[in-house]
Amino acid sequence: MTLQKNIAALFSACCSNPLSITKIQGDASSRQYFRVTGTNSSLVACYDPALTPASTDTYPFLVLHKLLSSHDLPVPAILAVDAEKKLLLLEDCGDLLLQNIFNSSIENTLPDLYREIIDILVQLQTIRGNQNDIPFSISFDKDKLMFEFDFFIRYGLMNYFAPIFDAQLIGRLRHEFDTIAELLVKPQHFVLNHRDFHSRNILIHQNKPIIIDFQDARMGLPQYDAVSLIKDSYVSLTATLTDELKAYHYHALRGIGLTTMSFDEYLYYFDIMAFQRNIKAIGTFCYQTRIAKNSAFEHSIAPTLAYISEYIATRNELKKAGKLLHSLLEGVGQ
Repeated sequence: MTLQKNIAALFSACCSNPLSITKIQGDASSRQYFRVTGTNSSLVACYDPALTPASTDTYPFLVLHKLLSSHDLPVPAILAVDAEKKLLLLEDCGDLLLQNIFNSSIENTLPDLYREIIDILVQLQTIRGNQNDIPFSISFDKDKLMFEFDFFIRYGLMNYFAPIFDAQLIGRLRHEFDTIAELLVKPQHFVLNHRDFHSRNILIHQNKPIIIDFQDARMGLPQYDAVSLIKDSYVSLTATLTDELKAYHYHALRGIGLTTMSFDEYLYYFDIMAFQRNIKAIGTFCYQTRIAKNSAFEHSIAPTLAYISEYIATRNELKKAGKLLHSLLEGVGQ
């Protein structure tokens, strides 16, 4: 059976005979998505090679969906699962992404919408669980942070930027990355993070935010997801809204006792975390462009590099790395 026939069979068992099955543009992952339309309804089918009958109890998407749903987080409902065919049928929450609100007729709603999304983020960050179970058993520890830095080195500096970056500087830069990673390993401040909490993973359905692509959730500083949202590689917020949302997130955390940081400390770790997170994103964009031959992410490299310059100018701990990355940052506007 072809993939589309498998999807049709699952939809028929759940709902009715499908009238159409249309592929949905996915992000940088091995999963494939399809919109399936029937007589009276439409659903989204997800094909994931990682889903098997033996893995349903540990399959991260199902584990996280159950966890987030039990805490009333807004996520698409699951209508059916066929692990043998590696398929899930999900509620269709439309295709209006937070990203699409920018430069639209309802752009004026963005400040209120972002505050509502941060309320959802804080609700997610309050979730606690058994430290032996996913997602609480994994975190942004030093190994994970350095894996992401090294990914940037391999696919960014040694590939995409190789013509303008002096490879002899890599050892010194990696040493700086190691020092920066050390600053971010603060388990006493760790909370649950979505891990990819940006404008392409938040749908607006019936005027309400819906969170998707949450299967990689793990523990880390509360700033991690705030960085993903506020210093987004796909959209740019005004300086005023950026500052307002940082303060809004901080005071929401303080208001429920979820952080003991001062506001200055929050802002300090926000910038250091943002440097790491955006470096990681650039590595992904370079990989997608050169290795996966997916040009959809290349235009996000320059604006993300521009963020890096901001953090370096603000935090002394980043200045040595900034000097080593000068050849990349100098070319941002070119």
